[in-house]
Amino acid sequence: MKAMILAAGRGERMRPLTDHTPKPLLKVGGKSLIVWHIERLANAGFRDIVINHAHLGLQIEQALGNGAQWNVSIQYSPEEVALETAGGIANAMPLLGDAPFCVVNGDVFTTYDFSQIHTQAKAVIHGEALTHLVLVDNPPQHPNGDFAIAHGQLQNVGAPMLTFSGVGVYQPSLFNGIERGKAAKLAPLIRQAIAQDQATAEHYQGVWHDIGTPQRLTELDSWLTTHDKQ
Repeated sequence: MKAMILAAGRGERMRPLTDHTPKPLLKVGGKSLIVWHIERLANAGFRDIVINHAHLGLQIEQALGNGAQWNVSIQYSPEEVALETAGGIANAMPLLGDAPFCVVNGDVFTTYDFSQIHTQAKAVIHGEALTHLVLVDNPPQHPNGDFAIAHGQLQNVGAPMLTFSGVGVYQPSLFNGIERGKAAKLAPLIRQAIAQDQATAEHYQGVWHDIGTPQRLTELDSWLTTHDKQ
């Protein structure tokens, strides 16, 4: 299975840090956010990674290269302007291929074990679902959540409501209606899959942080330094 890391966002709430540095290259615990993802994906057996970028994207390519230092192959999907989540994925589809693939937001930090995604997302892998999302407990900044889970199926409403972690597995066909090079949001596609009973989910209760502000970046850096997480 290939993996894609979404790294095209401007990171407006992270300014001024992102005025000169792409958000995924901001460091916590001595490593760039995106490097934490690459290392965990590599440790889980992923060998082909696609990264999209827009704002200061060449810095990302220069920092990561072809991925050889992590024993992975990295390909890049540049965007002149950020195409949002679904648009960025659709634009990268020639690099992602025809098989289900894993996507992770470049601006989150998690200790999620990507090796288990193959089991958790088996319905997508076997062609029985269009998407599988990893949900987490609601953080303080997003108290109402996004989705619920009922018997392994993703639901629009339910109890408890949980937050989408930014980690998911998708069938390429989910993006068939998105024109390459056009901006498009992911949520409408997910809700369409839910309506068709084609969406599964899991509740991950381990470490997860949405790095949306400089304060959260600083807090995570302090936590990693204290706990020496590797």
